[in-house]
Order: sequence, then C-alpha cells, then structure tokens
Amino acid sequence: MSISYETRYASSPKAVKKYDTTELRDEFLIDNLMQKGKINLTYTHYDRYIAGSAVPESPLKLDTIDPLKAEYFLERRELGVINVGGAGSVEVDGTSFELGHKDALYIGMGNKEVVFKSDNNDKPAMFYINSAPAHTTYPTKKVSLAEANKLELGSLETANDRTVSQMIIGGIVTTCQLQMGMTELSTGSVWNTMPAHVHDRRMEVYFYLDVPEGQSVCHFMGQPQETRHIWMQNHEAVISPPWSIHCGSGTSNYTFIWGMAGENMDYGDMDAAKITDLR
Repeated sequence: MSISYETRYASSPKAVKKYDTTELRDEFLIDNLMQKGKINLTYTHYDRYIAGSAVPESPLKLDTIDPLKAEYFLERRELGVINVGGAGSVEVDGTSFELGHKDALYIGMGNKEVVFKSDNNDKPAMFYINSAPAHTTYPTKKVSLAEANKLELGSLETANDRTVSQMIIGGIVTTCQLQMGMTELSTGSVWNTMPAHVHDRRMEVYFYLDVPEGQSVCHFMGQPQETRHIWMQNHEAVISPPWSIHCGSGTSNYTFIWGMAGENMDYGDMDAAKITDLR
C-alpha cells in the first residue's frame, strides 16, 4: 500500500512538563516524511490537522484514511500542498496543476480524486501536505513562490533576517481555516520566529527544509516559562500545540514551511513572549 498514517493525540501542558526526550519526540516530531513512492500522513487531534508528504515515482493517489470515516479524503476537508522537490503536478478531479520548486496549491473541499505525479523520477517532486477540516467549498488555486506575499522581517544583527512568503492565506487564497507559507533565513541568520509567541486560537506545524548536510535545527516548544527543545534534521516536521511557543535556531541558515488551523485566521493573532521572559 502506498499510503500510511499514524495518529497523535493531544497532550496537556501539565503532562508535557514531565516528558523526557524520547516522549517529546514520540508526541511531536514527524520524522517519516519524503519517502520515495509513498504517501505518509500524521493525523493529530490538535484541530484534527493532518501533515504529511507524497513523493511519487509512479502516480500516487490520495486515498481516504480510517480516522476520517469518509468516502474520499476531501469529503469534509481542504488541502494545502507545497512542492519542495523537482518539478511535478497534482491532478485534481482530472485537472492538472504544474508545481515547480516551492510552488503551492490549495485544493478545496469536495474534490474526490487527488493524484500526485513527478515529471522526472531521477529528480522526483516532493510534495509537503497539510489538511484541515472544512465547512464549505472554495476554488482550487495554485500560488507560485513568485506570487506569494513577501514580508521582510528581523535583522542580521539579531541573526533572524528572514523572508516570509505568505502563500495559502487570506488575500491570496480563500480557505475555511487552513493557512500555509514559507520562511527563508538569510545567510548568517539562524533564528526563526523570534521573539517567540503563542496563539491559543490556532495550532501549527513547522516543516524544516534546506538544512545543509551535517547541520541541524533546534526547535523550541512548550509554555514560555516551561520551554523544551527537539533537535531536528532536514525534511522533518514538528507539531506545535496552541499553548506552545514555536521557534528554532539552526547551526546554519535554512527554510521552514508553516501551516496552521484554528478558529482565528488573523495572521497577526499572537500573544508575544518577551525574549527575556523565556525560561
């Protein structure tokens, strides 16, 4: 079978305070992504969010999975896809959308067949997938990296000079609750999402990429006064509960894709945590 999934249940901040390294990684790290010829999904009980990947050598169809109790995957869901590999395409109910490197695609609820394809198996497409429950149908839309809304944030002096590309977000794509985008750090910068914040109205997943061979990213999570860390490698993702900060620092610059869902779609909806208050 070309599709596999696992389920992650929600954990309270009180419980997470007592987790050791293995427990933290088992609960929040997603480390089985970008496997050739497979669709791998993680279904989390935080806002019923799904994060996963599809790396097609031959076409891969996105079939439903048991937790959805649905006839087809997008019966009650919407989907976001960003291609972090070679050129490929996503066929949605017979309509093909070509996705180059770091292009995005939003697929609305109600589409019955989603098929992932690579243009060249020697350099396959690598589709990073996020999905959230939906209440209505919005049009499927491609957003190239060039079409994204760009925000220049941070500075080299504080080692967090970065470009945020808002892709699947209000003003560019109409969605029910799913939002996705990409943040690229400049050479010499290593900190992302600093100062840190929480947003109790939304959960989030970070997917790290462009991490050079031999380098790593240390992802910080937990309540601002009870922080924990998870060391991460290239093409790994991490689940961020609504009560948790989500930031990281690498041994090199890198890129990450952020995806989120919840009851508030305001990108600026966040409760800041002062750097000097973190513990």
